[in-house]
Amino acid sequence: MKLINNTNDTKIFALGGLGEVGKNMYCVMTGNELIITDVGITFPSDDMPGVDYIIPDFTFLKKNESKIKALFITHGHEDHIGGIPFLLQAVNVPAIYCPNQAEGLIRKKLEDRNINYKNLNVYDENTKVKFKNMSVEFVRTTHSIPDSHGIIIHTPNGTIVTTGDFKFDLTPIGPMANIHKMASIGAKGVSLLLSDSTNALNEGMSVSESKVDAALSHIFMKHDSRIIIATFASNIYRLKHIIDTCKRNNRKVAIFGRSMENNIEISLNSGYIKHKEIFITPEEANNLPPNEVCLLCTGSQGEPLAALSRIANNSHRQIKLQDDDVVIFSSSAIPGNALSISRIINKLYLQGVKVYTNTSLNDVHTSGHGNKEELKLMLRLIKPKYFMPFHGEHRMLKSHADLAIECGMPKENTFILENGDVLSLRKGVIKKDKPIQAGDVYVDGNRIGEIGNIVMRERKIMSNDGIVVVIANIDTANKKLVMSTNITSRGFVLIQENLELLKEIEDEANNIINNRLKVNCIFSDIKTDLITNLASFIHEKTGRYPIILPIINDVKKTTNE
Repeated sequence: MKLINNTNDTKIFALGGLGEVGKNMYCVMTGNELIITDVGITFPSDDMPGVDYIIPDFTFLKKNESKIKALFITHGHEDHIGGIPFLLQAVNVPAIYCPNQAEGLIRKKLEDRNINYKNLNVYDENTKVKFKNMSVEFVRTTHSIPDSHGIIIHTPNGTIVTTGDFKFDLTPIGPMANIHKMASIGAKGVSLLLSDSTNALNEGMSVSESKVDAALSHIFMKHDSRIIIATFASNIYRLKHIIDTCKRNNRKVAIFGRSMENNIEISLNSGYIKHKEIFITPEEANNLPPNEVCLLCTGSQGEPLAALSRIANNSHRQIKLQDDDVVIFSSSAIPGNALSISRIINKLYLQGVKVYTNTSLNDVHTSGHGNKEELKLMLRLIKPKYFMPFHGEHRMLKSHADLAIECGMPKENTFILENGDVLSLRKGVIKKDKPIQAGDVYVDGNRIGEIGNIVMRERKIMSNDGIVVVIANIDTANKKLVMSTNITSRGFVLIQENLELLKEIEDEANNIINNRLKVNCIFSDIKTDLITNLASFIHEKTGRYPIILPIINDVKKTTNE
């Protein structure tokens, strides 16, 4: 599937990140040159049993592999770099350009999957990358991870700016966003802006990270008991000032959770987090006075296998809750996780510990994404002719487009798109073009793209209604059923309490098979009849639709063998 219009046009499209928060992947193509920005993942919802990750569909890139010049990474969060190993397994990417912190995270990710990739380049704000038709430069932004950048792509048809994830924080923990360079880029003329829409529904300005620093410092000074903090392992600036706060308050830090350990290690090696001497083992933490200890762990979203969940359930093999423990949730609830978080908080309260969450009284978390006023400021600085909101659900994209209109942009110059939609830029003018293939690809263990909608539907049925196995022995020579069918089930009903129902299912299965044997002895026809007719019979009896799995044995054939 290839774009077929004027090859001199610049094409802009998303393979992920539109209509969703996560799985970010955006492409710009001019002539025979294709630039990719970010390759992220999303995590499956509760109704996707067995799925580990969701990645973009790389079909278009496979068919246009020779055009790919480079992959550019805005920052090191999973929804922007998590898909890199899968992309490299699917297509040849000549070069990857990423900021310093992301480089460490990407290298670790590739090592874990035994992928040997050599052309991984680190850029900074002064780097410029030139190709025949396009060139790329960068502008520093503020986010919850160091080295976040917007990317400026110069093409023969106009300049395209993608913000990556950003906020405007005038008192950040790390460096300030380079507002002056943003204004300079805008003054030179920008044809299209792609801007982060994650918080486009939130009024005002986001809370400064320094306010969170002050709130956490206050809690540390207030309590002499052991402090347990759960936060996002990817929020490096939060981790940095938690470590700094512990240093100021003479507390040692024990880390729990593999992702937390990896991010701390990479940040220590990169110099973003200092005080290596402050870290101790869980065993050492258990032997120190409570007022000298801070436990830093994963599980702020109530994940059942994360460290905090196991601590709350008293199932952690190294850490047991103490009556006067203080637990801080330095995070906000990701949509869909509120119930899981509430369960963990209730379990903590039942064990008598003090719990802090992010409220109007306790600023123990702030988002790394800008609210409405910050999004307006980006629009005013870049001053694009056209606008395409990205990185957000449809309602977020719509709200962001409305902000652009408030800032004076004509409505017809805003584009609320879906993954696979294409914009065509020609000499500063943008029109919609023919769409390309885009969608979700499920990763299940080592299987990529093998789990389709049919398999997912069957998994959902099995998880809700269970499975019924029908085992039948057939004498094909004489076209007859040998013995009665054997019925067994998993996740359908309790066998000992439903013997009468199972006997009715067995009798019905016998009738279905015998009726088919009067016509022919083709096993595929027998299985089809069992699946179709037995499903209706069971639904009539129970109101459920379990998966029907027929197993047909040819006893004559087995005897001969």
